[in-house]
Amino acid sequence: MRIKHNIALSLLLMLPLPAIQNMPSPVDSAQAQQLKQFSLEDLNFGGTNYRNMIPANMYLTWWGDRLMYQDAEEWGTVDMKTGCKTKVATLEEVNKTLQEGKIRSAMSVRFPYPDRTLALLGNSRERILYNWAEGKVEWRQPCEGETESNWNTVSKAVAFVRDNQLCVTDAKGNTKVLTKDGSREIVYGQAVHRNEFGIMKGIFWNADGTKFAFYRMDQTMVTDYPQVNTFTRVAEEEPDKYPMAGMTSHKVTVGIYDMAADRTVYLDAGDPTDRYFTNIAWNPDGKTVYMFELNRDQNDCALVSYDAATGNRLDTLYRETSEKYVEPLNPIVFLPWDNTKFIIQSQRDGYNHLYLADANTRLYPEMVSTDAGFRYSKSLKTRQLTKGNFVVQRLIGFNTRQKSIIIEANAANPLQCNIYAVNTKNGRMTSLDNGRGVHYGVLSASGNALYDKYSEPDVPRNIEVVNTSSAKRDMIFSAPDPWKGYAVPEYSTGSIKAADGKTDLYWRMVKPIGFDPAKKYPTVVYVYGGPHAHNVDARWHWASRSWETYMAQKGYLLFILDNRGSENRGTEFEQATFRHLGQEEMKDQMKGVEYLKTLPYVDTGRMGVHGWSYGGFMTISLMTNYPEVFKVGVAGGPVIDWKWYEVMYGERYMDTPESNPDGYRQTNLLDKAKNLKGKLQIIIGMNDPTVVPQHALQFIDACTEAGTQPDFFVYPGEGHNMMGHKSVHLHERITQYFEDYLK
Repeated sequence: MRIKHNIALSLLLMLPLPAIQNMPSPVDSAQAQQLKQFSLEDLNFGGTNYRNMIPANMYLTWWGDRLMYQDAEEWGTVDMKTGCKTKVATLEEVNKTLQEGKIRSAMSVRFPYPDRTLALLGNSRERILYNWAEGKVEWRQPCEGETESNWNTVSKAVAFVRDNQLCVTDAKGNTKVLTKDGSREIVYGQAVHRNEFGIMKGIFWNADGTKFAFYRMDQTMVTDYPQVNTFTRVAEEEPDKYPMAGMTSHKVTVGIYDMAADRTVYLDAGDPTDRYFTNIAWNPDGKTVYMFELNRDQNDCALVSYDAATGNRLDTLYRETSEKYVEPLNPIVFLPWDNTKFIIQSQRDGYNHLYLADANTRLYPEMVSTDAGFRYSKSLKTRQLTKGNFVVQRLIGFNTRQKSIIIEANAANPLQCNIYAVNTKNGRMTSLDNGRGVHYGVLSASGNALYDKYSEPDVPRNIEVVNTSSAKRDMIFSAPDPWKGYAVPEYSTGSIKAADGKTDLYWRMVKPIGFDPAKKYPTVVYVYGGPHAHNVDARWHWASRSWETYMAQKGYLLFILDNRGSENRGTEFEQATFRHLGQEEMKDQMKGVEYLKTLPYVDTGRMGVHGWSYGGFMTISLMTNYPEVFKVGVAGGPVIDWKWYEVMYGERYMDTPESNPDGYRQTNLLDKAKNLKGKLQIIIGMNDPTVVPQHALQFIDACTEAGTQPDFFVYPGEGHNMMGHKSVHLHERITQYFEDYLK
């Protein structure tokens, strides 16, 4: 769908979603012949022309409360009302002051000190602070060989990993190696628990940079999965540590290093066996560390405090249990103006919301049950700040002047993500954006301003600067349509009821270019369907993947449905798939097929399905459970048997094979290999560390035993997704398979 004016779109978004889906196609057959055609080099992220085909952008950051732009060769200020840029320094000027080594790009330049004209830059050998007002390098620090680096603004110390050992370098450039036993089996300073539970790093500084917490992960007891490198003269084994569901998992401990005392202590959290430690946070005074602790069943979670000097356990501040599972994804965050109060995020009422805890008010904890199937107890007085049938998607930060919290949430519409200020006294939410589309905000140092990058179904990208106190907005950038002059299909959306007969499910449709409602078109259902992801939202082209446009150009209709189990719809929606992955999802996807069958232009005899990862699992599930419906399928990186998937993700949604044998048997696709009738191509990366090759290989073996005939393609040396230009090759292969067997 393409609309010329935002006011038209705002009116349309006020209509029920099914009303939107019937808009006429912007390109008829005659027009399509006169417009340019896309290639995968244009549309795919690995393509040679891809950068010219995505919406233009401004790369921005904050210097205190002043907006700055970042570019490859320079940086400067941005007028927050007009967007006009003023250059303040160039890399050429920086490199003239360096005696050796050059800074190659300013795209990642940072401005750590609001009151000083200092830019933080670096290369593979050193990081520097360059004073652009005086034209000189004021400070430098060696950084050669660092990985997992975490630099502290206040102390200028950096903690990092080098040669598997945890290290720290102080502001004067003195480096200490803090460990001796680091290896591929004893891992320091990196994300643990396979990046589940919101964990993205392994080093956590206190505010003033005098102490840092770090992860130590012992993997000696975890089974090696035998990955093979075939690019050597004789293939070599390069195993991954991969704990499968129900098998022995790693053990994690958390250490605290004190720079002044040159001493490390470990948190006295007890036996780490079959436990998860996540969302580490510091008290602003630097004396207390907080951590969420979760049992292996992932249904009992506690917020625990520790003395940073001794590692002693202090208190359990909050506990939450569930009939299904608890997902702690966010650390606590203290209010900048009150060190006695902090924010906890919880889904205990059925949606992720903010709760304000008061550290000065002690309570006798009692377990309280909620209608959403959770139980909780609190040792501190807490108050719910946000409430309603919507999800708080991100806590952006705080406006310290107004004492408000700035968040992103889908309160306006399940397909949107909008920015709000939340009053900490009464929880009142004030909209800070235009009320449409999908927004991403970044706050200034004080939080009085943010820049908001957003798109809408007909808006490629806009950037506004927002005063978070007054909600006044100034447009500073609007990207032109990079697809102008090309034959573009119609993108539309709507909703149907789920298989439960009551829940709304949202879909996207991409009609063939030059669409003629009197014709019948081969139709491909693209599916993901798994947790913590969604396919349909109110961004540019309704979040359509560029491959869908490529297929529409070739005469296919594409249909994408977010089934129950996908994200941002609350726990009842997301946990409907618990212990039997794929089953409710298939029922919902088939409701989508039922809807397609009501459309006269859908050729129900030529229906295909495609998905990757969880979507690969869904593709084969649909091909083998509904073999009369889908003629062709392409499954990428598919899960085949959940007992071969990793502990943290797999057991959260399926429990263990021992405790849920019926669920594992029901979802196992090996037993379904005999049902395959249509043409199915399976594609994997040969060295996939996420969905290991065993899945696809065992399904192929089951098919040979059953006498069914899937096709198989493998990318040597590639992981779970194809990188670089190989992605173009991959999507041409996927396309060609549908061209050969569906068209």
